[in-house]
Amino acid sequence: MSTTEAIRTRVHRLSKGKPFTSSRFLKLGSRAAVDKTLSRLVDEGEIQRLARGVFVRPKKSRFIGNVMPEVSEVVEVIAKSHGETIQVHGAEAARRFKLSTQMPTSPVFYTSGPSRSLRVGNITVKLMHTTSHRRLQFAGKKAGLALSALWYLGKENTTPEAVSRIRSGLSPEEFEALKSADVPAWMSAALNSPELETVNG
Repeated sequence: MSTTEAIRTRVHRLSKGKPFTSSRFLKLGSRAAVDKTLSRLVDEGEIQRLARGVFVRPKKSRFIGNVMPEVSEVVEVIAKSHGETIQVHGAEAARRFKLSTQMPTSPVFYTSGPSRSLRVGNITVKLMHTTSHRRLQFAGKKAGLALSALWYLGKENTTPEAVSRIRSGLSPEEFEALKSADVPAWMSAALNSPELETVNG
């Protein structure tokens, strides 16, 4: 089987709507051969290019046409291919827990890799390097999202009401995971505050 046929076969086995990188096919042929085959598949409409080296098998909806993956999914795939850990930035995390109405002008993520900007479709995504393993704990999980929100709020704004809102957005297991994280004393005190029961009661 040629490199082209092998890649086509592998691509057709991939789930529709799930982003993937070209690097997953490098065992099947040279970088040039892989890139050429994937470009041909893009031209044929078999796959779509989401970002440099990132593609997806189109998932169709009879209401809106092609359903694109979330930007966070694409960024996670890129980070994984580079051996990086990424975490949603605190401003976006706080917004998801309804602790802030501020909309970031462009998606921002913390990363264990270098700071840089990526183009995902027509969106510019910013990756900000952090040396703090604390900010990357539970990356990709709800507890990690909550942790990012708390870092963003800071000591002064991490009130019992704010923690209560975060807890209501987590399952009991996720909240226990959050409490087990390696965090500064002020955050640990807020997560274990007796006032939480008063707020929820």
